[in-house]
Amino acid sequence: MSEQRQFSEYEKKVTLWGVAIVFLLSALDQTIVSTAMPRIIAELNGLALYSWVTTAYLLSSTVMVPIWGKLGDLYGRKPVLLAGITIFLAGSWLSGLAGEFGDLPILGGGMIQLIVFRAIQGIGGGALFTTAFAIIGDLYPPRERGKIGGMFGAVFGLSSTVGPLIGGFFTDHGTVTLFGHLVAGWRWVFYLNLPLSLLSLFMIIVKMPKMSHAAKGKIDFIGAGLIIATVAPLLLALTFGGHKYPWVSPVVLGLFGASAMGLVLYVIAERFASDPILPLDLFKNRVFSTANLAGFLVSMSFMSTVAFLPLFMQLGQGVGATTSGLSMLPMMVGIMASSILSGRLVSKTGTYKAYMISGVVVTAIGIWLLSQMNADTSRLDLAWRMLVLGIGLGPGQSLFSLAVQNAMPISRLGVVTSSSQFFRQIGSTIGVAVFGTLLTNHLNAGLGKIMPGIDVGKLQGMGAQAAGGRMAMPPFVRDIIATAITDTFAVGLVVLAAALVVVLLIPQIPMRETPAAQAAAPTPEDDTAEAA
Repeated sequence: MSEQRQFSEYEKKVTLWGVAIVFLLSALDQTIVSTAMPRIIAELNGLALYSWVTTAYLLSSTVMVPIWGKLGDLYGRKPVLLAGITIFLAGSWLSGLAGEFGDLPILGGGMIQLIVFRAIQGIGGGALFTTAFAIIGDLYPPRERGKIGGMFGAVFGLSSTVGPLIGGFFTDHGTVTLFGHLVAGWRWVFYLNLPLSLLSLFMIIVKMPKMSHAAKGKIDFIGAGLIIATVAPLLLALTFGGHKYPWVSPVVLGLFGASAMGLVLYVIAERFASDPILPLDLFKNRVFSTANLAGFLVSMSFMSTVAFLPLFMQLGQGVGATTSGLSMLPMMVGIMASSILSGRLVSKTGTYKAYMISGVVVTAIGIWLLSQMNADTSRLDLAWRMLVLGIGLGPGQSLFSLAVQNAMPISRLGVVTSSSQFFRQIGSTIGVAVFGTLLTNHLNAGLGKIMPGIDVGKLQGMGAQAAGGRMAMPPFVRDIIATAITDTFAVGLVVLAAALVVVLLIPQIPMRETPAAQAAAPTPEDDTAEAA
């Protein structure tokens, strides 16, 4: 086992800044779109496809995460990061153009175009988070990663709130006329990625040292294809079930069956693969299996809450996009503060489990507080509830990946980092799909009681006008929307309860303090006495 290359302090600092920009770019894109979505669905006539704009990005980025991680182990982090940013940049540019030229052949209307282009964005975006965390693993030993991970968790917290604020500002005030053509404000939400992408490309090409690990092996294309064949039908089934088709319809059952078949084939294929893209023996390590399952469950609940908060404020309370973005600031403060604090405490104490447990507990309290809101909840009342949620979310931004990296050898850093990100992203994707379906069902049920025969689809015109700022949503409809969203938040508590149980099962392994010690880390087969 070769030891980790030693980098100078200058190389570390410069590389860390470049990676931070990449991390911010990826994190910002996942949040900046949320406050623009009501205006987007108004202009592109796509309320029924609301959740798909987020799902498409998460789906494509999720299935690409293990592939990018393996490529990073084989060919080095730098070329993988450059390829990911380039694809992400192209997807951002195309997303900004969605619907600009009317219906297109094959792609159809503007909303379908946006969904497809967001999927392209996601293909590149899958490389950003994964490679950023792997580079941190290359540069710093596990004990120091707690502090660095806390800083990156704070960056994610910053993007979680600044993103919606920026998205709201451009949506409300960014409409301009360029060369005689009107450019809608929401399009700048995607165009903003272009200068950031170019800056990150410059930093990486010019400043980042080569990080090639000279690992042997090849890409497991069969395994990669079967991951897609497993995940894509599952997410489609969860999105369509109870909304477009009944849960017991042939379409939904067929999609579940296709996903199950893909999983079985994947397990069989990986047993015989010479260099599997996601080695099954990793799951023999208790830290790997429990930390990834906990990350999956926490991300499932977290993303479903963040994705629908702007909808609650804009359609449920009738506030503008900019105001809803500003209202997310307390959550950002909570995430940044608790992420930095927990990271420093992990580096100081060499332990992580206590901070994971406290984070999940406080997150559950925060989501419960949000579930008690209604259409008349004041901005101040909403602010302190979101602050509590942010404090709980902070520790989870980096500690699950940190625990997994600490339990694995350096030769598998890329694949275990990408695996951790994969399970968190699949949790986010499933969370958006499942909770989006629950929200639609709650809305339909609430509307049906007041106005028989009215459902989400027929509400689209009314919602489009409210989102565009041309009229106020009728009070009884705002109440229905607010109640449906808070009921959906409440369901997330069940997921977090399961997450808490799993976190309690994560073994506590002392954080190693040098890269050389990491090179001698336990293999999944060993599972170490400490992990037991």
